[in-house]
Amino acid sequence: MEEGIEHLKKHVFAMQPLSDEAWQDLAGIWQLHHYKRKTILTAAGETERHVYFVLNGVQRIFYIDAHHEATLVFTYPYSFSGIADSFLTRLPSRYFLETLTSSTLLRSTHTQFQQLMEKHRDIEKLISTFTAFALMGVLERHVELLTYSAEEKFRTLLKRSPHVLQLIPHKYLASYLGMDATTFSKLMATVRIE
Repeated sequence: MEEGIEHLKKHVFAMQPLSDEAWQDLAGIWQLHHYKRKTILTAAGETERHVYFVLNGVQRIFYIDAHHEATLVFTYPYSFSGIADSFLTRLPSRYFLETLTSSTLLRSTHTQFQQLMEKHRDIEKLISTFTAFALMGVLERHVELLTYSAEEKFRTLLKRSPHVLQLIPHKYLASYLGMDATTFSKLMATVRIE
């Protein structure tokens, strides 16, 4: 647990340095949880009650309806996870969060974060900074999905996160890139990874 909290501190302080008191309070709200592979942590229709910090394993956020399944986000060490819009707005999620592999996560609740934001201005700033970076990532991804060719999407993914080919089943990577599995396989065979 201590090593996980140190990874959390490094990640948090890279975004927003905190006072000693704020950090001690933030470090104290996490619990260590282990989940089996293919565990649904949050289902569509539920309001996200937790925020997670990933210590081990891979998770995905996905959307599903009668006709489509689309992978929206992958999380892996050392990053935050959870259905952020539902967590922040307190509205039911339209998405699922599941573990793709067995996972070790630090977990905290919305209530605990709310109390810390009311007590510490710098934790409120941390949440604001995190939200701004998340929005920036969503907008960048939106541009990629709307304007990039299949090969450009593939190359961008590998440039940003080359390790995902070994971590994540290719059918989920294809879904994340908005292409079918056949196109993804062709790109795997023809695109030189630099």
